[in-house]
Amino acid sequence: MSAHAQASALAAGSVPGLPRDDNGPVFREPWEAHAFALAVTLHARGLFTWPEWAAALADEIIRAQQSGDPDTGDTYYQHWLATLERMVATKGVASAATQAKYRDAWDRAADRTPHGQPIELTPSDFSARA
Repeated sequence: MSAHAQASALAAGSVPGLPRDDNGPVFREPWEAHAFALAVTLHARGLFTWPEWAAALADEIIRAQQSGDPDTGDTYYQHWLATLERMVATKGVASAATQAKYRDAWDRAADRTPHGQPIELTPSDFSARA
């Protein structure tokens, strides 16, 4: 079993509430699988332990519930993504401001890219919208 597969299996068993079936994690949208894979990769690179991740994810879910999230399972990976963003900032990999800058640039690049074409970031994507 590859290191990535081992980390995925560990994540699936260590993180409470992870949507899964008999074969492992399940995803409703491609971005959910990407977020999962990013967390597995960051764990494999030593950014955090699974208990640390699970605690941060639980905190994020509690915050969302307190803000009115109905906790039906549909928003699980939104919490996963928010936890990723918080952990990346907390660990000093990329600040929340840097993440927002790249998210906005990505949105600009996606808006100008024809459907079906690869999205490419350019320097102009990082300038503020008029």
